[in-house]
Amino acid sequence: MIDTHCHLDVPRFDADRSDVLTRAWAAGVTGLVIPAIGPTAWEALLGWPQRDPRVQVGLGIHPQLLPSLPADQDERHLALLDSMLAKGGAIAVGECGLDGPSEAGAPIERQLRILHEHFELAHRYKLPLLVHCYRAHPHLQRYLKEHPIPEAGLLMHSYSGSADLTGFYVKAGCHFSFAGPVSFPEARRPLEALKKIPLERLMGETDAPDQAPHPHRGERSEPAWLPLILDSMGTYLGVELRERTTQNARRFFRCGFGVA
Repeated sequence: MIDTHCHLDVPRFDADRSDVLTRAWAAGVTGLVIPAIGPTAWEALLGWPQRDPRVQVGLGIHPQLLPSLPADQDERHLALLDSMLAKGGAIAVGECGLDGPSEAGAPIERQLRILHEHFELAHRYKLPLLVHCYRAHPHLQRYLKEHPIPEAGLLMHSYSGSADLTGFYVKAGCHFSFAGPVSFPEARRPLEALKKIPLERLMGETDAPDQAPHPHRGERSEPAWLPLILDSMGTYLGVELRERTTQNARRFFRCGFGVA
């Protein structure tokens, strides 16, 4: 299994990061993607796949981080991101996207401008895009009506859109990854959306340390719990998803996630 989105570089894992990885490999996880959320993470993350090819990385600027980054530094940060991607070593651009609650500190116009630059970088380096969209779907839909997704693909991370929205994103060519909430006993919205997505476009993630699946809700999430998410999805759809989503992730990220 491949965890397509987890933030193992954040401080919440500093005390036991090696143990977290050991548990992940023991649970059957064979690869994971760590998407950067801001400039301070890029350099360190690029060295991780060299130490362990089971760990791959994406580089980007998370929209929730924008309120804490000076707007007059946006061009400098984007130029640095360009130079980092040019080095090679990243398998995706992102995490990037749009975030409704962050509008107070980062107006949607600024968020859209930053997102557009991530699209341009994904086109330039022929890399897939990892997109966060929370309470901002109308803005993303308008953008996608005018801009095609990158040739390498676009993954809707921790997809939270309604079943009605899902048809639009499917038609646009997007892929979809689901996190812990799809496993909650009261889950309705993500399951209804799940039914609208072609199986070849589905993937799973833990979004660790956030969004822990049932029965660990409220705890720090970790990659070892990916089977709980995939099995919840598979049970609802009546299909086996561990192997299928693994193959989808290998195809989407265009790399083998070599096992050490």
